[in-house]
Amino acid sequence: MKKKFNLKDFFHSFRTRIAVLVLLVGVVPCTVFVVSFSSLYEKQSVNSDVNDLVEKGQILNKQIVSSGYLNQQESELVDNQLEVLSTSLSGRIMVVDNTLTIVKDTYNADEGKTIIWGNVVSTFQNKTTSLYDDENDYLVVTVPIKSDGDDDVLGVLVMNKTMSYIDTNLEFFQSLSIIMCLILYIIVIVLAMFTSNRFTRPFYKFCDLIEEVEKGASQEVVVFDDFTETKEVSEKMNSFLNRMRVVDESRQEFVSNVSHELKTPLTSMKVLADSLNGQEDVPVELYREFMLDIGEEIERETKIINDLLSMVKMDKAATTLNISPVNMNELIELILKRLKPIAEKQHVEVVLESFRPVTAEIDEVKFTLAITNLVENGIKYNKEGGWVHVSLNSDHQYCYIKVEDSGMGIPQESLDHIFERFYRVDKSHSREIGGTGLGLAIVKSAVSMHNGDIKVHSVEGEGTMFDVRLPLNYIAKEVR
Repeated sequence: MKKKFNLKDFFHSFRTRIAVLVLLVGVVPCTVFVVSFSSLYEKQSVNSDVNDLVEKGQILNKQIVSSGYLNQQESELVDNQLEVLSTSLSGRIMVVDNTLTIVKDTYNADEGKTIIWGNVVSTFQNKTTSLYDDENDYLVVTVPIKSDGDDDVLGVLVMNKTMSYIDTNLEFFQSLSIIMCLILYIIVIVLAMFTSNRFTRPFYKFCDLIEEVEKGASQEVVVFDDFTETKEVSEKMNSFLNRMRVVDESRQEFVSNVSHELKTPLTSMKVLADSLNGQEDVPVELYREFMLDIGEEIERETKIINDLLSMVKMDKAATTLNISPVNMNELIELILKRLKPIAEKQHVEVVLESFRPVTAEIDEVKFTLAITNLVENGIKYNKEGGWVHVSLNSDHQYCYIKVEDSGMGIPQESLDHIFERFYRVDKSHSREIGGTGLGLAIVKSAVSMHNGDIKVHSVEGEGTMFDVRLPLNYIAKEVR
C-alpha cells in the first residue's frame, strides 16, 4: 500500500534535509558572490581610476610649475597635454591658481572665474581628494600643484572623468552571472537529488528488509556496506535478530518445560489415584504409602508454581523494586537460621564469616530469595557431612557475598547454562531433591535487578563457589 504524502514528514525526511543542505552549500555562495561582485567591482574600479588620475596629475604638476602656467604664461605644450588627457578621460580638466581662479578649463566655460568648492579648498592644504557620483557616472579628483621639495601648494589640478563604463561592464557581468548561476543551480539541484537518494537508498532498502523479516520472509538482514554507519547498523540488526531468535527459542522451550514440569506431578498423582481406585480392599499401609506419594507430588507442584511466580516477579521492571538500606549481616544470619533445619537434616554444616558490618540498598524480599536459593542449593546438592561456607565483605563501593560448598560440583560444559530457566545439571538427582531448574535463574535475575554481578567457579566432585558483587548504593537505570 502506497504511503500517503505528508508535508510534515517530507520536511522531517533525512532525504529532504540532505537535498536542502546540498542546495544551500551550492546556491548560497554563488548568490552571495553575484550580489557582492557588483559592489566590489565598482569600488575597485573607482580606486584604480583615482590612483591613475593622481599619477597623471603628478606628471602634469612638474610641467605646469616649470612653465609658469599658473602665472598666466602661455604654454602650448601644457595646453595640448591637458586637452589630450581630457579627451582620453571623456571628461573635463581645470587648473586653479592660489587665488581660487580657474586658469584653464578644457571646456572653455569657466576660465577666469573663481571656484569655491570644499575639495579644492582641502587640496590647498596639501591633500589629494576624490569624489565619485554613481548616479551621474563621473569621478572628480583634485591634485595639489607644488614645486619639488616645497610643501607650499601653488594651485590645484581638477580632473573629471566619465565612469559610464562601469555600468556597461556591470550589465555585461550581471547578464553573464545570471546565465552561469542558472546553469549552476540546475547542476546543484541535480546533485542534491542524486546525493540525497544516494545517502538514503540504503535506509529504504533496510526498511524493506526489516519488513520482510517482520513478515517472516527472511531471517537475516543483508549487510549494507555502502557506508560505515549502514554497515554497523546492519551488523547490529543481525546481532539483534539472532538474539531475538534465541529468546524466541528460549521462550518456546520455557513454555514446553513449564508444561512438562506442571504436568508431571499431575500425571503421577493421577496414576496413584487410579491405582487406588482400581483396587478393592486396599490395605491401609499401601493406602498411606500412596497418599504420602500424592502429598509429595502436591508439594512438588506447589514448589514449581511458587518458583514460577517468583520468576514472574523477577521479570518485572526494576521500578517495582522496594529499595531500602538493609543490614546485610543481620539479613544473612536470618537466612541461615531459617535454613538450619534443612542443613541439620542433610548433616551439612553451615558457617557464616562476616569481615565487617555492611549496609546496602536492596529490595530485601527479592534479594533474600536469591541468597536463600544459593545457600539452599549448597545444602541440597551437598554430601553428608559436608559444609557450606558463606562470607560477607565490602569496600567503599560494593558488597561481596561468597557462597561456597563441598558438594558434587558442576561439570565444566554446564557452567554457561546453569542460570537458564529449567536447566538442570543432573535431572534425576534434581527430581529426587525437588529441584525445578528455576532457582539459579531467580538468583541471576535478582542480582541483575540490583545492578550486581554473579560468577560461578566449580570443580566436579569437589564443590561450587558463587561470587556475588552488589553496589552498596542502588542507582536505578534509565528507561529509554
